Amino acid sequence: MAIASPIWGVMGDRFGRKPMLLRSMVGGAITVGLIFFVQSPTQLLVLRFLQGATSGTVAAATALVAVETPRNRVGWALGVVTSAVALGGAIGPVIGGLAGAVFGLRLVFLGGGVLLLLSLIPVLLIVRESPRRPRVGPQVGTLDLIKQRPGAVRALSVLIGAQGLINVCNSATQQLVVLRLLEMLSTGVSAVTGVAYGLAGVASSGAAVFYTLVTRRLGYVRTTAVAAVMVAVAVSLIGLAPWVAVVVGGVALNGLFSGVVIPATASMIGLETPPEAQSTVFGANASSVALGFAIGPALGGVVAATASVSAALIMVAGLAVALAVLIAFGAREPVR
Repeated sequence: MAIASPIWGVMGDRFGRKPMLLRSMVGGAITVGLIFFVQSPTQLLVLRFLQGATSGTVAAATALVAVETPRNRVGWALGVVTSAVALGGAIGPVIGGLAGAVFGLRLVFLGGGVLLLLSLIPVLLIVRESPRRPRVGPQVGTLDLIKQRPGAVRALSVLIGAQGLINVCNSATQQLVVLRLLEMLSTGVSAVTGVAYGLAGVASSGAAVFYTLVTRRLGYVRTTAVAAVMVAVAVSLIGLAPWVAVVVGGVALNGLFSGVVIPATASMIGLETPPEAQSTVFGANASSVALGFAIGPALGGVVAATASVSAALIMVAGLAVALAVLIAFGAREPVR
């Protein structure tokens, strides 16, 4: 996924964003559905690799929304996209777990592939992409297009790094919360974890839609930096909480403030990027997100194993503070 996303992004800029969204959905549907037939761990690993290489639906959808939305509504539109992703992340594991218990895990993957294919129908019938304007004169590369906007290269580098860093924090926190609850509870860990992440998903979804009400007053940079500090507070609360209820509250707060950081930085990327380079830039951003999801659990696991779960959570809180500093001093307020 980390390698494939920029390639799919370049193709999206060249051949159209809607076709690339459709191709990514078909690729995801086929690879997820084929997991029904796997007979060995190696086959599963290969299919998961192919899934990452051929999908990239979120990056393709984000680029399409960013380009097709009027500039003064980009923040709200990308917030809705992030809200949908957050809700899917919260609801999907619950439905998958229940379906797996009733029908078996193989049928869950087959059903997921079929549902992804069915979701092509509204994209085909409803989604429209503006006619592509033929480029006149010599072709300009993506980097050259971005350089035409003074300071855009630095701003985009900071924002793409910020997206990766918030996902390092989130992916590390997810596994550490389970370990923290195992330390505090002897039974019912699964149920409490499900409640905690259900609340986090709802909070993140709501924040992703309504955060623009705050950015209108404070601006993107200040809103995002303050939200990153609050992520640090929420994660510290999880690590130091004496009671399970406080841990659950910390997880919900983490979801709430992460639900501001993620769409806000994505909106800033959309506002900083020329329309002709949107797919490529969001493809690079998807790679940063994927690397964040890969690094977070490994980093959190190493610290938890060598020190303690609480120490690992405090380390994650420190990364969130570093994220706030990066945004406050490295990003700039985009022109809306």
